[in-house]
Amino acid sequence: MTMDNLEYAGILELANAYRSRQLSPVEVTRHLLERIERLDPRLRSYLTVTADIAIEQARQAEAEMQRGEFRGPLHGIPIGIKDLCETRGVPTSWGTTMLADYVPETDATVVRKLLDAGAIMLGKLHMTEGAFAAHHPSLPAPVNPWHPEHWPGVSSSGSGVATAAGLCYGAVGTDTGGSIRFPSGANGITGIKPTWGLVSRHGAMALAASMDHIGPMTRSAADAGTILQVMAGPDPLDPTCLDLPAPDCLSGLDAGVRGLRIGVNPTYVYEVSDPDTCRVIDEARRVFTDLGAEIVEYSMPPTTAAMYQNWAAYCSVETAIAHEEHYPAKAADYGPVLASLIDGGRSLDAMTLMKIHHQRLAFTGALRKLFRRLDLLLVPVHPFGNPTLSALDELLSRPGGLDNAVRFTAPFNMSGSPTITLPGGFTAAGLPIGFQLVAADLQEPLLVRAGHAYQQATDWHRRHPDLERAAVAS
Repeated sequence: MTMDNLEYAGILELANAYRSRQLSPVEVTRHLLERIERLDPRLRSYLTVTADIAIEQARQAEAEMQRGEFRGPLHGIPIGIKDLCETRGVPTSWGTTMLADYVPETDATVVRKLLDAGAIMLGKLHMTEGAFAAHHPSLPAPVNPWHPEHWPGVSSSGSGVATAAGLCYGAVGTDTGGSIRFPSGANGITGIKPTWGLVSRHGAMALAASMDHIGPMTRSAADAGTILQVMAGPDPLDPTCLDLPAPDCLSGLDAGVRGLRIGVNPTYVYEVSDPDTCRVIDEARRVFTDLGAEIVEYSMPPTTAAMYQNWAAYCSVETAIAHEEHYPAKAADYGPVLASLIDGGRSLDAMTLMKIHHQRLAFTGALRKLFRRLDLLLVPVHPFGNPTLSALDELLSRPGGLDNAVRFTAPFNMSGSPTITLPGGFTAAGLPIGFQLVAADLQEPLLVRAGHAYQQATDWHRRHPDLERAAVAS
C-alpha cells in the first residue's frame, strides 16, 4: 500500500499494512491531520481537532507494533468521536453553546473501549444541538462533501461528512430517529444502528434515552463490523446495557446471502418515495436476488404509522427529562428547534404518552413475530432522495413533513431493532442515496454479512466525493 488515496483505505486493509510494516500509525495519522487542516475549514465536520493527542497515541501504537504487540484491527486506526460522547480532558459540548466549556474527567464507555483497542482519536465531530434536528443558530453546520447545497444529514452529520471526505477511517455516530442513517445515506457511507442496549450509553449525553443508539459510521460493512465488535459488550456502568458478549461480525463475513429471505413491502416503500429512491430499492432487490436471496412481500405491523407519526411526541418527553437540569432555567441558551421540542414534552399529557407507549409495545411485538419468517427487511432511509437544503426545508414545512421524513427510520428506534445503511446509488443529479437492511434483535453479524455481500457485488461504497469540484461549487 502507498500513500496514494491512503485516506480511503479500508480499516482491515490498513491493519494488514501495519502488520507488514508497509505503513506506520504515525505517518497515517499525520496524513489525515494534514488533510483535516486543508479541507475541514470548508467542510466543518470537526468541532475540536485533537492533533497532539492523536500523534501521541500514534507514537504509542507504533512503538507497540515494533515490539510485535498488536491489539487488534483497530490498533493505530485514526477515528472521530461525535461530540456527545464524553472524552477525558477534551471539551464535549453536545452541540450546544451552554456546554462549550464542559471538559469531562472521564471517557464515555464507548470511547474507552475504542481507545483500549488502540484506536487513535483525531477529534470531536460536529453535531446538531442536543442531537435533535437542527444545529444551534450560532454554530456552523457541516457541509455535504458531494455538494455544499445539499443536506449532510442531521445529528451525526459531522461523523458522516468526515468519513465520506476521508478525514477519518470511521466515526462514532448516534441515532434516535435516523441520525446514523440519514447522514450515512446523504454522504454515501455505511452505518450500523445496533440493537438497543448492545452498546453502552454511559457517558453519552441523552436525547431520548429509550431510543438512543450508538454505532459505527464507516465506508464499508466490513469496517463497520470491525468497529462495532469493539464498541459492543457489557458495561456495569450502564444498567440498560445488555449483559452479552460483543458480537463476532467478521468470522462469517464471506458467507453471502444465498437462501436468505429479504422482505419488501411495496406499499410502505413505494407509495411516498421519489423516483430516485424507488430506483435504488429496485436495484438493491435485483442485486440481492442475483446473489441468491429470496425477495418476499409482506405486510408491516398495523401500528407502523403510529410509530413515525408519534415518534416526535414520544421523543419530546424523554428529551425534556434529559434537559431538566438546564431547561427552562437556561432557556435563553437554547436554539428554537430544540426548545420547541422540550416545551412539547413538558406539556404532553400522561394518557397520550401511555397510548403511544402501548402502540410501541404492540409494534415491537409484531415486528419480532415478523422476523420469525423473514431474515431481513429492505427499506429506504427516507423517501426524498438527496435533497438540497432549501428543498428539505420546504418538504419539512408541509403538514406531516417530519412524520414523512422519519417513516422509514423512527419505527426501528421505537422497536430498538438493528439496521445497516448502505450506499445504493446516486440521484439523477449525482448525489448519493442509501438504503437500509433491518434485522431481528442481535443479528448484527447477519447485517454485516449481507452488507458485505452487497458491497462485493457493487462499487457504490468505493466512490468518493470530488472535493475539488465541491470547492468550486461552494
